[in-house]
Amino acid sequence: MMNHHQTILAVDPDSDFLEWVERQLQNSKTRVLTATTSDVAFKIFQRDKPDLVLTESRLHPFSGLELLNKIRKEDPNATVILASAFVSTQAVIESMKMGAFDFLRKEQLPFNLKIVVDEALRAKADMRAAVSFQPQLTVEQHQDSIVGQSPAMEQVFKMIGRVAASTVPVMVTGESGTGKELVASAIHHYSPRSTRPFLAINCAAIPENLLESELFGHERGAFTGAANQRIGRFEQCAGGTLFLDEIGDMPLSLQGKLLRVLQDGEFSRVGGNTTIHADVRIVAATNKNLEKEVADRTFREDLFYRLNVVRVHLPPLRQRREDIRLLAEYFLSRLAARSHTPAVRLSEDAVQLLESHPWPGNVREMQNTIERAVILANTDFLLPKDIPLGTGTDTHPAMVSAGEEISVRQAIEVLLKAAAENKDVPLLPWLEEEFTRHAMRVTGGNQVRSAKLLGITRATLRKRLERFGVEKAAS
Repeated sequence: MMNHHQTILAVDPDSDFLEWVERQLQNSKTRVLTATTSDVAFKIFQRDKPDLVLTESRLHPFSGLELLNKIRKEDPNATVILASAFVSTQAVIESMKMGAFDFLRKEQLPFNLKIVVDEALRAKADMRAAVSFQPQLTVEQHQDSIVGQSPAMEQVFKMIGRVAASTVPVMVTGESGTGKELVASAIHHYSPRSTRPFLAINCAAIPENLLESELFGHERGAFTGAANQRIGRFEQCAGGTLFLDEIGDMPLSLQGKLLRVLQDGEFSRVGGNTTIHADVRIVAATNKNLEKEVADRTFREDLFYRLNVVRVHLPPLRQRREDIRLLAEYFLSRLAARSHTPAVRLSEDAVQLLESHPWPGNVREMQNTIERAVILANTDFLLPKDIPLGTGTDTHPAMVSAGEEISVRQAIEVLLKAAAENKDVPLLPWLEEEFTRHAMRVTGGNQVRSAKLLGITRATLRKRLERFGVEKAAS
């Protein structure tokens, strides 16, 4: 503990918990004040100005987050730790964004309460200024979410909350499929730039001769085929956030120009002489070891240090198995919302199977697997047999000879496997047409048999045939 006298305010509706905290923390150098309601706690804070506030998030008459907000407005340097048995992603991110020192699960407190309190008191002088609270978008408005309750993911959420309000570049690292773009999107979403554009570009997916134009734009006649002026991503993203995915694959020839933008906030279009100001925050991501790339001279050291101001590392799914059930249920509920049907449920055996899988493709592989399982399942209750892990045939449906009576469910599995190999192809929108064409092909155009294979009525099949422009054949 620190040498001078200190005061800690503990806030929780459970008086037994407050007594336990008091026994743990109160000594000759530290006094502990307690409150069971948020309004009383705030009055105590105003009166006694404690060095640290430890508060439950679920309080009355207003929440722990609201108490944090009031305290930080009263004293921007106040040190506040939230603790709760019910920890949500939104609460963690918002609390860190609002300046909380930490957000803990109550079950962690017997092991690390004193450690965290000591650390918080030592770091009090370095606590950053408060940032204004901005509510999270609704689920309907925010299409994708970062899902997780594991300790590793909670650290990610805390980092997002801490860096969101700043303008410094952020480097997001992790294996392919861990959700690095979602982290970049969340940083933007919780930042003061949230009303401005968020654009993403994959540096590995665009040929070198086009990437410079994609980023910075070009003038008419700058090169063969440049018939018109093009506005690049930096200009399109003015005032917002630009996500540079696979930054480790950016050609050396472009790294210098990107470095200039980061240093000076200026660039020129390809073939142009006009200097353009760039008010853009950069979030970069890679699954490569950039330190090794720098040592091998395939990545500029000065650019690396410019980009690597703050690093957020996403753990692979195999290292956060506590999140697997949560992720599976999230994907099932999202599929149900898209199709306007009740959510498919998971059996305990199915959960165990999912949790035992190594998931080399991480969250992306799991999402594809769940979508495939829902299509293959015969009921609204997923069993282990319904979950295709590393199964399927190498034969594409288009290669099946006409009239061969293979199951469309097998075709679905093959198509999904093929789609999963292409990250940029959305799985569901094109499947209905592909399956309809396949059914007509393998039945020789017989509508009755095709409808039976597809599990739909003949009237529904006819509507599909008309919509997709498939020729109606024998019935």
